Amino acid sequence: QVKLVESGGGLVQPGGSLRLSCAASGFTAFTFSTYAMSWYRQAPGKERELVASIAPFGSSTNYGDSVKGRFTISRDDVKKMVSVQMNSLKPEDTAVYYCMADRRVDGRQYWGQGTQVTVSS
Repeated sequence: QVKLVESGGGLVQPGGSLRLSCAASGFTAFTFSTYAMSWYRQAPGKERELVASIAPFGSSTNYGDSVKGRFTISRDDVKKMVSVQMNSLKPEDTAVYYCMADRRVDGRQYWGQGTQVTVSS
């Protein structure tokens, strides 16, 4: 049974930083490395949007326009984890953040339950 569990969310002041992590289970380390890993977020009343993604084996990264230059995604395939370092946080970054694993070759996709990030003074 594949499971993704996010952690690291919370309340932070504008300009602050948070690091979200997503731990995967139900994969071997090699299988995990074959999945693209992404962070999405969804704010109240808004559609879910891509925050950042990292390709299998970490070969490339991609960021949503609103977080470029502020967020950095990384993965540790041995630990089967993906993280996103979020700096210079803004109130508009407030959302539930979700971890997602997907593999195009067979269409498999898994989502975590989400972690709340609130940026407020």
